[in-house]
Amino acid sequence: MNRPSLFALSLVLLTLSPAGPALSAAPSPVLGGLDGVYPELDALYRDLHQNPELSFQEEKTAAKLAERLRKLGFEVTTGVGVHGVVALLRNGKGPTVMLRTDLDGLPMEEKTGLPYASKALARNDAGEKVPAMHACGHDMHMTVWLGTATLLARNKDRWSGTLMMVGQPAEEVGAGARKMLADGLFTRFPKPDFAVALHNTASAPAGRIDAISGYAMANVDSVDITLYGKGGHGAYPHTTVDPVVMAARTILALQTLVSREKHPLEPAVVTVGSIHGGTKHNIIPDEVRLQLTVRSYKPEVRKALLAGIERVAKAEALASDAPRPPDVAVTEGTPATYNDPVLTRRLTDAVRRVLGEKNVGEAQPVMGGEDFSEYGRAGVPAVLLWLGSVEPQRFEQARANGETLPSLHSSGFAPDRERTLRTGVTALTTSALELLGKR
Repeated sequence: MNRPSLFALSLVLLTLSPAGPALSAAPSPVLGGLDGVYPELDALYRDLHQNPELSFQEEKTAAKLAERLRKLGFEVTTGVGVHGVVALLRNGKGPTVMLRTDLDGLPMEEKTGLPYASKALARNDAGEKVPAMHACGHDMHMTVWLGTATLLARNKDRWSGTLMMVGQPAEEVGAGARKMLADGLFTRFPKPDFAVALHNTASAPAGRIDAISGYAMANVDSVDITLYGKGGHGAYPHTTVDPVVMAARTILALQTLVSREKHPLEPAVVTVGSIHGGTKHNIIPDEVRLQLTVRSYKPEVRKALLAGIERVAKAEALASDAPRPPDVAVTEGTPATYNDPVLTRRLTDAVRRVLGEKNVGEAQPVMGGEDFSEYGRAGVPAVLLWLGSVEPQRFEQARANGETLPSLHSSGFAPDRERTLRTGVTALTTSALELLGKR
């Protein structure tokens, strides 16, 4: 097949110069415009970084993106799923390609020492004033996303179809994608033929794109357990039903769900991250509360783990002669992210032709979660690509020394700004052109 856009893209040579990936003397007509828009994108990134908003509070962030998309000629709808943005650029016959970014920051204090570090304060769900930071790179995601929208809007002769830009709220609490879908994302607007997103990673150097075919990120479930006992004096335990001992036995028994009940080759994690009970050394409390995070990939493993947690908690309460059964509740849940294998191969091949063989690779699945998974579950072939974000020399030094660098959700996380931004725009634009490019 004749593919003018990809042929042109194949002329691009990206090198990891100190300033970031540089285009060759014969750049693609599309990517050749990146140098011209970079100063504007860099300014936007700094602004977004300094002004994060928490989940379902992204009103100003969404407005900034919506305004820029309108100026580019997109049909823009705001307020989808609270603060979601949907922007359409219709450009003749062809597929509908959805490019998604997340919008929200995290309630934590930034300690990067950057001159543009966030000093923002926000109110959490309890109404408390807390520091806010883009510690997961959503500011980079938004900037890359807008850069891609800009290049594609200015080069409509190079592609055909409908470009669907989706700015999604509340990824950090795993609720934004569901909200947007419930608000008609795939019914009020065209249901896309493909969905693509990028996500920063601190596990690869800037200038690199990695992908995972199949399961890439985990089912994530938060489980709350309250165990009930009969309190009393610590010196007279025979007059009580001790929920602390009950909790200790429950915690240990829960580990056998992974070590003894699950197939050894099926990944899973059951972590008790919080235990609360009692007020004083010599008081046996009436109850103990546990908070768990549960991770898996396959739906059947997820189902078995959640059923097993409830079974173990009830059994330990029964064994302790508890006055009432425990309360067990799944309070949050995000399904596993599954990258469509055919689409993954297609996009990584296209990006590899632009970035070069050594700069595109395969990553290992992780037990983190992402609600981008919801779009794949809604029947759209979807791929999430990893965008390397660590300054390359720093990355190599850390690997040689066995040093652990600041990860996502760390107060010290900050991407290597220009390399990461340029590589992200290049990879996301290339992916869109692979799917929308004229044949």
